[in-house]
Amino acid sequence: MTINRRQVVAGGLVAATGLGFASAASAADPVKVWHHGGRGDGERERMEALIKAWNEQNPSVPAVLEVQPEGAYNEQVQAAAASGGLPDLLDFDGPNYANYVWSGYLLPLNGLVPQKIFDDVIPSIIAQGTYAPDGKVYSLGMADSGLSIWGSKSLLEKAGVRIPKGVDDAWTMEEFEDALAKLQKLEGIKYALDIKANYGQGEWYTYGFSPIVQSFGGDLIDRKAWKASGTINGAAAVKAMTHFQGWVKNGHVVPASEGDDAFYGKKTAALSFVGHWMWPAHSKALGEDLVLLPMPNWGGKHVTGNGSWCWGITTTSKQPENAAKILEFFMSGDNVAALSQAMGGVPAVKSAAPKVDLYKDGGPLSLYLAQLNGGMGMPRPAHPAYPAITAAFAKSVADIIDGKDVKTALDEAAQKIDQDIADNSGYPPFGQ
Repeated sequence: MTINRRQVVAGGLVAATGLGFASAASAADPVKVWHHGGRGDGERERMEALIKAWNEQNPSVPAVLEVQPEGAYNEQVQAAAASGGLPDLLDFDGPNYANYVWSGYLLPLNGLVPQKIFDDVIPSIIAQGTYAPDGKVYSLGMADSGLSIWGSKSLLEKAGVRIPKGVDDAWTMEEFEDALAKLQKLEGIKYALDIKANYGQGEWYTYGFSPIVQSFGGDLIDRKAWKASGTINGAAAVKAMTHFQGWVKNGHVVPASEGDDAFYGKKTAALSFVGHWMWPAHSKALGEDLVLLPMPNWGGKHVTGNGSWCWGITTTSKQPENAAKILEFFMSGDNVAALSQAMGGVPAVKSAAPKVDLYKDGGPLSLYLAQLNGGMGMPRPAHPAYPAITAAFAKSVADIIDGKDVKTALDEAAQKIDQDIADNSGYPPFGQ
C-alpha cells in the first residue's frame, strides 16, 4: 500500500541544548507523526489505518503520518533534531531512547499521558522506557517482543528429550546442552540449533545473546556505575559466552552460510532460537508438530530479551498535549490488539491480549506474555552510550563465533564501551 502523504525532512546540525517547547501551534497545524514503516508485515498499513481513524474521529486535531526508511531511521532522527525538524510524535527503536532523552529530544510522558495508560502497559515496556537519572517514562510501545526455543515435538520425543510445559519447567544449561547432543545424533539432523547467525552482526547479536550473559548474572554494563569493565568481561559473562562458543565448536550451530530456513525449510536443524516473528514460517512448515519452549534457565536466572519500537513526544513539539492524545489513542486495547493481529507483535497492553488469538490465554504464543509478565524481560541498557555498547558486544559475539578467545573478545568490548563513555565525560548525570 502506498503512503498518501509523505514529507522529506532535510538534515543539519544544532546543539541539543537549544531544544525546548516551541510557540503554540495554530489549530490548523497537523500533528506530525513519524513512523519507520515496518517490514512488510502489515504494520505500515495498520498505522495508516490508525491515523485515518484518528482524523475521522478528531477533525479538529488532524494528524499526518510521515514514513521514514527504517534502514537509515536513526540518522534521519539525528538530522531532523539538528535542523529543528523533528515531528511531534516520534517512533523509534526502544534501545535508542536513552540517547534521545540525554540529547534533549524527548519529553517525559508522565503528566502528559493518563495514568490509566501506564497502568495497562505490561511491565517490560515500562521498564524499557524508564530513564534512570530521573525515573520518568519517556517512551511507550504498542508491541513488545520476546525470545524462545522453537522445536519439533516428534524430534524431541524421538531423541528422548524432555519437553518443558511452561516457564517454571524450563531447561537448565545441563539439560539444554544434553538436548543439543541428543538431537544432533538424529538421522537427517545436521545441526541441533539455529541461532539465526544469518541475521549477521548487528542488533540481533545483542538482543538475542545478551540474555545468556544476564542469565549467569552478568550484563553488558554495570547499570549503577555505568562502566563496562568488570561486567561485560566479568566472570559471569565469560562463563556464559564460553558455553555459547562451545555450542559452535561442537558443531551444533547452524552457520550463517546455511541461510534462514534450516529449521523450517530444509529441516536440517532440530531447534531454532529466535523470537515471535518466526511464527508464520514455523507454524506453516511444522503445523501441529511445532512446539514453543521457554527460554532456558541457563545460568540460574531466568531472562528473555524484550523491547521493540516505541513512541515518544519531542521537546520541539508545538502541541505536546495533542500528541499525547494521539498516543493515548494508539495505546488503547482495541488499537494495540488490531496492530498485534496485523503484524504478530506481542501486545504491550494488558487489555489487548485477550483480543488477540495468538496471545490470549492458551494461545500458541501466550508463552511470550507469560515470560514478560513473569519478570523475565530485561531491557537493553538505557544509556546514551547504547550505540557503542551494542556495537561492541555484537562484534565480540561475531569474534567468539569465529573462535576468538572469549575473555579477549569481551575485554576488547569493555575497552571500546568505556572509551566511548570517557570520550563523553561519562555522559553526566549517568555515573554520578
